[in-house]
Amino acid sequence: MAIQGALPVEFGTVFPHGAYALGVEAITDFETKRQQTDKTSGLPLWAVEVIDADPEARGKAKSVKVKVAAEVCPTLPDEVPGLPFRPAEFEQMSVMPYVDESGRRPRVAYSLRARGVKAPNASGRKAASANAGAAKDAA
Repeated sequence: MAIQGALPVEFGTVFPHGAYALGVEAITDFETKRQQTDKTSGLPLWAVEVIDADPEARGKAKSVKVKVAAEVCPTLPDEVPGLPFRPAEFEQMSVMPYVDESGRRPRVAYSLRARGVKAPNASGRKAASANAGAAKDAA
């Protein structure tokens, strides 16, 4: 049986060092000027801009967008005091590989999707707070 569609993946596999949500916006279809909907669930799609907390992430890999299928705009967790970062975890994540031909040569890229956004659990929150402190010290 061939794999079709997105592959389910755990949040910690995609973001082993955690992630910070910067903002969320509706994804608009450029042709119809309406909000895009998820082909599987029919729910509206929202784009959450995310910074990967991995200190080794660089360039395009540092900032990504995760598409969230939800009836209403997802509510992001609270900011870390003194920083514009919101430690976040995504629920029911999936990844869809595709060929990105927009650069000088084609490359494999990944579209990330989720069904929800939440604050990290207690152990994740401690790691996120430590990473946020390190980010503040570095700035």
